[in-house]
Amino acid sequence: MKEKTNKSLFQKFLNGIEKFGNKLPDPFILFIALAIIIIIASSIFSMFHASVTHPGSGEELPIKNLASGEGIQFILSSMLDNFTGFAPLGLVLAMMLGIGLAEKVGLLDYAIRKTILKSPPALITYTVVFVGILGNLASDAAMVLIPPLAAMVFYKIGRHPLAGLVAGYAATGAGFTANLFIAGTDVLLAGISTEAAAIIDDSIVVTPLDNWYFNVVSVFVITIVGGLITDKFIEPRLGKYKGGAIDAGLEEDHPKAGKAFRNSIIAALAYIILIVITIFMPNSPLRGEGGSIVPSPFLDGIVPIILIFFVIIGVTYGITVEKIKSSRDVSGYMAESMKDMAGYIVLIFAIAQFINYFSWSNIGTWVAVNGADLLKEINFTGIWLIIGYILFTASLNFLITSGSAKWALEAPVFIPMFMQLGYSPAFTQVAYRVADSSTNIVTPLMPYMVIILAFMQKYDKKAGIGTFISLMIPYSVAFLLTWIILILIFFYAGIPFGPGVTPFL
Repeated sequence: MKEKTNKSLFQKFLNGIEKFGNKLPDPFILFIALAIIIIIASSIFSMFHASVTHPGSGEELPIKNLASGEGIQFILSSMLDNFTGFAPLGLVLAMMLGIGLAEKVGLLDYAIRKTILKSPPALITYTVVFVGILGNLASDAAMVLIPPLAAMVFYKIGRHPLAGLVAGYAATGAGFTANLFIAGTDVLLAGISTEAAAIIDDSIVVTPLDNWYFNVVSVFVITIVGGLITDKFIEPRLGKYKGGAIDAGLEEDHPKAGKAFRNSIIAALAYIILIVITIFMPNSPLRGEGGSIVPSPFLDGIVPIILIFFVIIGVTYGITVEKIKSSRDVSGYMAESMKDMAGYIVLIFAIAQFINYFSWSNIGTWVAVNGADLLKEINFTGIWLIIGYILFTASLNFLITSGSAKWALEAPVFIPMFMQLGYSPAFTQVAYRVADSSTNIVTPLMPYMVIILAFMQKYDKKAGIGTFISLMIPYSVAFLLTWIILILIFFYAGIPFGPGVTPFL
């Protein structure tokens, strides 16, 4: 009875969040309002001559007034650049050109029904989460590709598509701290950590492998946790899906669909073999300095490579089933896929302004640095210092969503401080990564949130920001608690976080 009451209270809490969140203005108006709040806040800060010292460069950064002459000039002159230069915009639109083409000609629908649907139903949720976690290899592209495909899978087998959507999104967010392979994120964070460690000891080098053991274990642990949350909590809460047919996927297959799918597989394998041969050929243009793959032009160009992949298989399938009869058909299907992104493009305009105002005014840096200084003054000792830092960074995710930018701000403060307490920089980096990955999926400031919201509304017209947050909170809390427990196990059991890496120097 107590357990039932607790569940009821938690359900009421989530329902309350959803109800409150859905009463918020339309996301476009909401972010315009937040931009105005930043303008007002910058004026107040500048009146008191507030400033902050950047922990990396040591430069004194004043809070700049967006309502001043300089600020107004910035608002007007940067408005278009903020929009067109917003990194996720190009990534999303480019990916959707390829994915949209493959979807419009019917390839994705056929592939889902003839391959994934044959998997044991009990394993589909865990497969979605596992693939989503490994999607970090494709960087942010995973957040664009995997969640909508997961929703389609759930929809096709009669399960609630929103459950698949949020499971895929939660998994891709968690993937920045869990992977079986070394990814670009490992290289980027390790480089920042090495520079921060040099403040105390320039002989210490943090390598991309220093968190690898922890990352590998995390893949399987988070897959289980994410699958359980989806099956035992999210989907029962959503109930039976009562929406109508979403697309033409319920129609009978085209007579040549099987042949088209086979041709697409052949084309895909030929393309992959070509990429592999190019990577391993002498003096390959896809390899980095010294022949490295991490980092390399191959990883830097992973989004265009994926885009071309989907275009090739989409065109192959479309020609075989006679949906593509001329080059105009290709551009026509791509144009149709862009129509589906119209709401996202409008919303991005407002989000880009808000984020750039937050950055230009230096308010984001001020909040991050002063929050870090406050935590530094609290005399935590032992492992609870690390736990406190994890909770701090998890909260900071609601203000600064860029993982690399946030680490660039935090590392020069926390790595030297924790090194003086005897902790390894790689251990501090692990703490940062689990905090960042746990709450980046729930913050409304994450640029990819609007993509998920757009797909939510495809299946449920009434879905809003409140729906999104209420569905993501269980994953965020579960992942954060799970990772804290996992860190404690590694810490007390003396398990290395990477080759030769322990919590202590």
